[in-house]
Parts: sequence; C-alpha cells; structure tokens
Amino acid sequence: MKAVILCGGYGTRIRDVAEDIPKPMIPIGGKPIIWHIMKTYAGFGYTDFVLCLGYKSEVIKDFFINYEVRSSDITIKLGKKSEQIVSDASHDEDGWNITLAETGIKAMTGARVRRIKKYIGDDPIFMLTYGDGVGDIDIDALVTFHKSHGKMVTLTGVRPPGRFGELGIADDGSTVTGFNEKPQASGGRINGGYFVCNREFLDVLSDEEDLVLEQEPMRKLVEMGELKVFEHDGFWQPMDTSREYTLLNELYNNHNAPWVKWEKK
Repeated sequence: MKAVILCGGYGTRIRDVAEDIPKPMIPIGGKPIIWHIMKTYAGFGYTDFVLCLGYKSEVIKDFFINYEVRSSDITIKLGKKSEQIVSDASHDEDGWNITLAETGIKAMTGARVRRIKKYIGDDPIFMLTYGDGVGDIDIDALVTFHKSHGKMVTLTGVRPPGRFGELGIADDGSTVTGFNEKPQASGGRINGGYFVCNREFLDVLSDEEDLVLEQEPMRKLVEMGELKVFEHDGFWQPMDTSREYTLLNELYNNHNAPWVKWEKK
C-alpha cells in the first residue's frame, strides 16, 4: 500500500525559519520533517511512498537522490574512468521506494492528489497525509478501521488548537456530518491528515489547479456519507509557525518526541 505525502506548499507562515527550502524540508533534530513522517509509516511496514512535489521540488529531490551518499562511507577512484563505491550505509531506510512526482508549482492539495493517480496503480487503497505534521498515530489501527466500515475515505480526527477546520461527527462516533474549514475553537476534533482512501476517491477529484482537498471534495464526501473519522487522542502537532518549529525541535532534542516510535521497536 502506498503512502502519498503532500509536499508542494509554500509554507508562507513559517518563512522566518526556512526561506529557501520547501516546508517539508524544515528540520527536526537535523532531519527534514518529511523524513519523520516517512519513518512513522515505515515503522508499521509501509515503505512505498509517493511525494507530491511543487515549490522548490529540486531541494526534496536532491535530498533523496543523494541520501545514500550522505549516509554512507564512499570510496572514489579518480581518473578518466572514475568510479564511486558506496559502502557501510549508516541508515535504516533499506527498501524504501520513493516516487518524487512533480504536481505543479501552484497546484492546490486536491489537484496534487489527483495528479499522482498513475502512481497508485491498481492498489485498492492508499494512504495520504500532509508533509508538515507529526503524530503518534497507530497506522495499523487506522488501516484496520478503514477496512472495517467500507466507506471511501477515513481521516484522522485530532484535538488541537482552534485555528483548523472542525469536523461534525454523528452519534455513531465515526461518520462525518460536517466539514467546517476554519471555525472558532469549540473543543471538537479537527482534520489531522493521515487519511486512508479507496482508489475510487481519485475519481471524485479533478485536475483543476485550484482544487483544494479540504473544501469541495471533503464536502462532497460528507454529502455522500462516504467520509469516516478515526479518532486519535494521542500526540499530533503541525509545524506552521516558528513557535511550533521550536517546540518540535525541543521535544526531539530532549528525547521526548512522542512520534518517534521507530527507535523504540
């Protein structure tokens, strides 16, 4: 099963931290936040990734293209027939398969997801999340929940500060009845990303550049009764501001990062 990660935004609210790199490349403890998100999936055995690139895509490409070289000892033989030998890799990312997909500089989230349809192939289910937030999500439990209800999309509902879009949830505890983009804080759950989607959800989306995943597509799913929520009461934190950047780095550097479960396995 593929894990699709949205990596194309400008990150305008955090430019004071990283002006010259895309938001998913902003570091936590020396590694980009996108790496932390991928490690979360990999900790549950999901290592087939599709990254939806946009703004400064070359920075993300350079990081992964040269990942093996940066993490290994290298022997170089100079001359007309130069040779480079990479050995003793000092990383644990063996077997990761990463598709770096150009989805447009100005494309919004919905369009980006639609544009990677060819990379999903015939897989009946794929996972999807944002490239700027971490959490101690139980991915196995999330996938199991999605398969149990038979609806088109599951999103992870979290309890954060009140500047995000809030979900209306029915009495059954999992059916989404409303999707308000950014209301005043009321103590409810909000969209924390970490979606699981049936392949047919891609047909709900269009290739129009201004299609925002969190607007018309989500409202359409609600109207169809095809959107469920996986309630997560653990840690979840986006990195939208310099304050949140500092918080996440302090947690990691103090060995108190709840999302870093892979080091405990």
